[in-house]
Amino acid sequence: MTHLITTESIERKIFIIRGHRVILDKDLAVLYGVKAIALRQQVKRNRDRFPADFMFQLTKKEAEILVSQNVIPSKRSLGGYLPYAFTQNGVAMLSSVLNSKKAIHVNIQIMRAFTRLRELISTHKELSHKLAELERRIENHDEHIHSLFEAIRQLMSPPEPKRRRIGFRKN
Repeated sequence: MTHLITTESIERKIFIIRGHRVILDKDLAVLYGVKAIALRQQVKRNRDRFPADFMFQLTKKEAEILVSQNVIPSKRSLGGYLPYAFTQNGVAMLSSVLNSKKAIHVNIQIMRAFTRLRELISTHKELSHKLAELERRIENHDEHIHSLFEAIRQLMSPPEPKRRRIGFRKN
């Protein structure tokens, strides 16, 4: 069953909230094959393992935004509680709290997904920087290209015919 969990399917569950890439507790519970309440209970029993930069609880407004963006189907799907958001470090810590082979395999896939997203973002920034550099280089080229086209148009237009007079010329 764990082999059906792909990096791509995990990436779709990673959101940026408060400037952190996170996975919601309900999505983690599905991935681990446990009930969300059981996952939250394990976290509460081991609260000292989850500092604020590992896990935080969403505010009502953040939950409403997730519902409005169709990340969460409805407020009812939250089960009457505000979800917890786990950063990459929080997900890694979950592997020490949830002791099962499935949890280990799922954690490996989740770590791969976070790493892949980080690489994609890095590549995106690099491409963006190169594009800006290229734009800066060709900034004045528009004028040069315009004058080049004008010169080509002048060369393409037929020369005005020279009029010769018919007859003899007197010197």
